[in-house]
Amino acid sequence: MAERLPEGERLIEAVDHATIYLVPVGSERFELYSEPPADAEPEAGDPGSGFWRNLAHSAHMRWREAVRTARHAEADAGFFSRARDAVVGRTADAIAEQRTLWTLRGVATAELVHPSDRSPDEAAAIRDRILNRARTHHLRWLFVDAVVLVASGVFMIVPGPNVIAYYFAFRVVGHSFSWRGARQALQVTRWHLRSEPALVELGQLAHLPRDTRAPRLHAIATDLNLPRLAAFFDRMAA
Repeated sequence: MAERLPEGERLIEAVDHATIYLVPVGSERFELYSEPPADAEPEAGDPGSGFWRNLAHSAHMRWREAVRTARHAEADAGFFSRARDAVVGRTADAIAEQRTLWTLRGVATAELVHPSDRSPDEAAAIRDRILNRARTHHLRWLFVDAVVLVASGVFMIVPGPNVIAYYFAFRVVGHSFSWRGARQALQVTRWHLRSEPALVELGQLAHLPRDTRAPRLHAIATDLNLPRLAAFFDRMAA
């Protein structure tokens, strides 16, 4: 069986339904969060059929290798290699953080799980505020990065992979997926809301030092069956 990729190394495929969590990450700060079910994640070794699917699989495998190389870089690597690995690492983190918006781009119905100390109307207003901000942000950067991607063709003369072009290509794809997800969620998706008391406690952990909150944070993530939640929360609450 093919090895499953860690968080941030796999392109997220659209689904028909999703469960989205309204996660408090600070004082009056919230983020939308989701995790794909384990049995819905595609295996890395199966390219499927069709020209575009094979092309996407090929790009995915090259990206997988780039991330693996970046995370196992030699300590005495040269300046260019360190810069390349830093770019790849930041891009992998960005993919992980945009997972929810990427998932939403094909969602017809979704459940919003919100802290139980917020009314459904308050939770829906916070959700829409996040989505509107994301739609504007990603559309703006989609155009900016597309221009830079075209300009990065000049680096084809540099020996080796054109990492700069790869970086901006992934940014273009990522911003496109995120913009489409925010637009879909605002204009098409039918939402159902459900309160969750554990999210209230999660918000109370945001101001605590990471080591202090870690045991309870992992316990909440386990109770909610969200194994990647702790890492996401630590990044967003920093």
